[in-house]
Amino acid sequence: MENATILSVSRHDRHAFSKTPEDSIRLLAGLGVEGDAHCGATVQHRSRVAQNPDQPNLRQVHLIAAELFEELASKGFSIQPGAMGENVTTRGIDLLALPLGTRLHLGAEAVVEVMGLRNPCKQIDAFQPGLMQAVLGRDETGALVLRAGIMGVVIAGGAIRRGDAIHTALPPLPHIKLQRV
Repeated sequence: MENATILSVSRHDRHAFSKTPEDSIRLLAGLGVEGDAHCGATVQHRSRVAQNPDQPNLRQVHLIAAELFEELASKGFSIQPGAMGENVTTRGIDLLALPLGTRLHLGAEAVVEVMGLRNPCKQIDAFQPGLMQAVLGRDETGALVLRAGIMGVVIAGGAIRRGDAIHTALPPLPHIKLQRV
């Protein structure tokens, strides 16, 4: 995993399904991506705000592996970085296999702690019909597998950009498998 890199960084100042790729973005400790609609100490996703606006924002940064886009392309989908709402598109790291509490060191300063799996919503099919089913899978036991990326919180802020290295720091054992957050 030490050859992992950031392929793209994205943000959007309004709630929209896709985010706009940028040259760089700034992560703010305890808040998320500066200038992004999901930035804040408390939950910013509209459906979750409606449930309880005071809950902590465990979805400050959304990361997706570029390898998923390549797999989806083989199934007829055309997805560019930022298109599925992620802030960080990665290459060379199996994000879904990381345990809860993994710290991702992005670039020179920023650190994001992994909180869980992204739960894809119905907007994904409005973006491209059939995409929801394509990002869901089943494991060897038949359990549902969410493959639309992971969510994290910013532990240390800093600027990140395309080409920056990603270094992982696993939490102490026993590792806990990621769940929907």
